[in-house]
Amino acid sequence: ESDAGDYTCVCGDKQSTASLAVHALPVLFKEELKNEVVQEGASVSLRCELTKAAPVQWKTGSKVLKTSDKYQMRQPGTTAELVIHDLEVKDA
Repeated sequence: ESDAGDYTCVCGDKQSTASLAVHALPVLFKEELKNEVVQEGASVSLRCELTKAAPVQWKTGSKVLKTSDKYQMRQPGTTAELVIHDLEVKDA
């Protein structure tokens, strides 16, 4: 998308200009989340991979998760990762 804009070819005192539009491809899941079974008190890492870098939001049910001592979120490149620490039965 950042390549969109006007481009000009100049030759002496003559020039030709064209406008370039770039239509963005949708973000898709390249690798989806996988189910996990983990012991109470442990930590778990949930990961998914996107087809291109894009902002993600982590939720449990309708509750949006925020970074805290319990939840750690990372997004290096196209991989989105949620680490949940000190798991409790209610985290299922």
